[in-house]
Amino acid sequence: MKNAEPEHEQTPEPPHQDDHVIPAPPLIPFTEPWEYELHFPRDPRGPAVARTTLKAVLGAHGLGEFTDRAELLTSELTTNAVRYSLGPATVRLCWTNPVLRVSVMDTCPVFPLPLVQDRPDAEHGRGLLILDLLADAWGGCSLGESVFGVGGKTIWFELVLGGGDPPPGGGTGDGVAPRPPVLPMLAA
Repeated sequence: MKNAEPEHEQTPEPPHQDDHVIPAPPLIPFTEPWEYELHFPRDPRGPAVARTTLKAVLGAHGLGEFTDRAELLTSELTTNAVRYSLGPATVRLCWTNPVLRVSVMDTCPVFPLPLVQDRPDAEHGRGLLILDLLADAWGGCSLGESVFGVGGKTIWFELVLGGGDPPPGGGTGDGVAPRPPVLPMLAA
């Protein structure tokens, strides 16, 4: 004769100490280098996503001192990438204590040129002036066309913790960008 008690489901046992549990990685020390990269499509929402990501990364790493300047400069560069290139863009944040470098890569090979403003209330043409005023160093380079993809350019800026000069080999620290190569203008 069968047992009259109802069958009960077995509850799983909690994991044992000797089971293979992967521990969380330790936090990266403040002075250790790190790098984050964000790719976004040619979409007007891209610069806002880049700013939000930048603020989250800087806040998580205790680099709030950079947030205002980095956000404004990143906004300027990513907005230009969306406005003037025909493809996606990439933002790279690179920390090598005490220097934060933000690079924006896009598919337009044409470097921005300083515009001579006749009117002080003009709405465009102030990007390089903003870089000169707020970045500790900035520059750019061409990305030549290759078999693996389209060419373009990278514009970068550096911010130095405490506002001093970066360590040797860490950027110019003078806020002056090297002259970009002369490239032909693309027809729209």
